[in-house]
Amino acid sequence: MSPQTAFILAAGLGTRMRPLTDDRPKALVEVAGRPLIDHMLNRLKAAGAKRFVVNVHYFADRLEAHLKARTDIDIIVSDEREALLETGGGLKKARPLLGDDPIWVANIDSVWLEAAPDGTALEALAKQWNAAEMDAALLVTAMETSHGFDGAGDFFLGKDGRLSFRGDAATAPFNYMGVHITRPAIIDTETDAAFSLSRIWRRIAPQGRLFGTEFTGEWMHVGDPAARDYADKRLNSRSDR
Repeated sequence: MSPQTAFILAAGLGTRMRPLTDDRPKALVEVAGRPLIDHMLNRLKAAGAKRFVVNVHYFADRLEAHLKARTDIDIIVSDEREALLETGGGLKKARPLLGDDPIWVANIDSVWLEAAPDGTALEALAKQWNAAEMDAALLVTAMETSHGFDGAGDFFLGKDGRLSFRGDAATAPFNYMGVHITRPAIIDTETDAAFSLSRIWRRIAPQGRLFGTEFTGEWMHVGDPAARDYADKRLNSRSDR
């Protein structure tokens, strides 16, 4: 069953996106005529999410006003105005709002073109999710179909669907696409206020509890103005975005 609740990470400063973020949060930078956060909200809504929790920090008032205008979905704000908490800390702060059932967790700087007719990427991820075997299931894609990503790859993906980190290897074939399914309780043993979810993933991967779903369409990481321009052009060229 597809998760009913989604947590959207929208509190970042978006420094690499300047000057587009000089007067707005990165979540409100537009691609193909639509703010980044709406691209993600709409995809998750289509995938079955009913409740949305969004963290805010940079230009928080402006982002909150935008979210209040989304009367088609139920959105709750997790306020991080006092301090940025990174991805794991943000999830920890929002924990009381999320319940105990599996949830979506998503960044706002990820857009993509689906690989029709194979169904949607989020449908495939939800289909793979198995709480008995998994603590987290990440949407991943091959380096060669990624744009705006300047790293050396994040993961190796086993035939059984389990993920392992690049480690000492020079490169790895798969990138994290910024969307995953997890149990909110995954952060319950963490004591730091600010920390990355990657720290948890590095702990559970050797236990065989970190899984990946391969996306075969075209993924775009919208991290800077050039990447935004590229994504804008690509999404405007397709009607199924």
